[in-house]
Amino acid sequence: MPSNQMGTARPFFRNLFGLLVVGLATFAASSATSQEAKEVATEQNEVDSGADADDAAELKADVLEWVDQLDAPSLSKRKLAEKRLIEAGADALKYLPEKKAGVSIEAIERLVRVRKALMMSKTQTQSSAITIRLNDVADLGEALEAISRDSGVEFEHQADESQKIDPVATPLSFWHALDLVLDQANLDVNFYGGDRGVLALQPREEGRTSRVDSAAYTGVYRIEPMSVNSRRVLNQPSQSGMNVAMEIAWEPRMTPIGLTIPISQLSGKLDDGNSIKPQESGEKIDIATNADLAFSEFYLPLELPVGRPGKIKSLSGTIEALLPGKTQTFELPLKEPNPKKTIDALTVEVEEIRKNGTLHEVRVGLKLVDPDRSLESHRHWIFENPLYVRLKDGSRAEHLGYETYRQSKDGVGIGYLFELGDSYSEATLVYESPTAVVNNEVNFVIQDIKLP
Repeated sequence: MPSNQMGTARPFFRNLFGLLVVGLATFAASSATSQEAKEVATEQNEVDSGADADDAAELKADVLEWVDQLDAPSLSKRKLAEKRLIEAGADALKYLPEKKAGVSIEAIERLVRVRKALMMSKTQTQSSAITIRLNDVADLGEALEAISRDSGVEFEHQADESQKIDPVATPLSFWHALDLVLDQANLDVNFYGGDRGVLALQPREEGRTSRVDSAAYTGVYRIEPMSVNSRRVLNQPSQSGMNVAMEIAWEPRMTPIGLTIPISQLSGKLDDGNSIKPQESGEKIDIATNADLAFSEFYLPLELPVGRPGKIKSLSGTIEALLPGKTQTFELPLKEPNPKKTIDALTVEVEEIRKNGTLHEVRVGLKLVDPDRSLESHRHWIFENPLYVRLKDGSRAEHLGYETYRQSKDGVGIGYLFELGDSYSEATLVYESPTAVVNNEVNFVIQDIKLP
């Protein structure tokens, strides 16, 4: 290389070398800083975990002490212990003993009350109505996305999502929010379309009244009158009456158990000032529910009005039901003898696996603490819960049918048939179910029902 070029190159290499040194120093400092940050984060996580463990240990100690005091000699101490257990909240549930030997009947009763109160407080929040926020939406697409975001419900439709939708500043219930959007987009709900957790929307029929104006909203429900039929029996006046056909819908994320309307709670006012009463046709109206459809239809039997009123100005009543708590997944390895798992108030156990020709009968026992009426005539929800076997290769074996082999007030035994082959030792039974039920009672008022 000529000497003049060498002279030019030396400064270049010196500068390059200097940049490399600075870069390596910066990288080393950055790595050290990153490592320090990781160490600090790890230490903080350990501190948080330790704090959580300490809190859990302290709560467990308190709960066990209060449980012992449920049988204290002093009545005031027994009452105070029960009060403190309830005030401890749902986190105390896991530390409550299933049974406690050698205690009085009063202590057992108090423990049952505590468990029920804590379970109620836990499931009440899981089964309470959700709120939808439409304060920042501009069109149909954004509005449906906001409803899905807050509720988990998806929508199927062919509508133009660019249609303008007015925002609403106030949080609304699920059905009230959806109806406001559907009224502006000229859409309606097709309950027979869609799927679980998916509502199908369709164009509204001409002349269809506003969904908001024709419905009543209460709790997780939407109630709307669909038709009114009157009959006058001339030779047997006591057989005269009027039936109001109603549609009741609930939030698709939960299906009510044992939905009823007490007839004695029904009352109404006509626009001519007279009252309208229910017919004496029984104690309650039972409403069928199905997990695949988020609505049902029923009739309200009323007396035939006197005179010629134009409408029922107001019609009120009460809806009684058991609402399911949060759905949990139970995974029970079939290689274990009688695998069993408890979450909240529900215990699931594989009691036996019987070979039946080329099939296997997997006998599953379910037990629910404080089931109320949920395992009586309304136990269909148990059979609608998904249950399958996950095989070693990850594939899913569906059951081929089932049969109930045991039933009690707090449990049920169900035998499910599977085709599992010769080996199922690496398979897992998977069961998805609400883990508690809670009593739910809400009042409703429907206004301005036009009469024929």
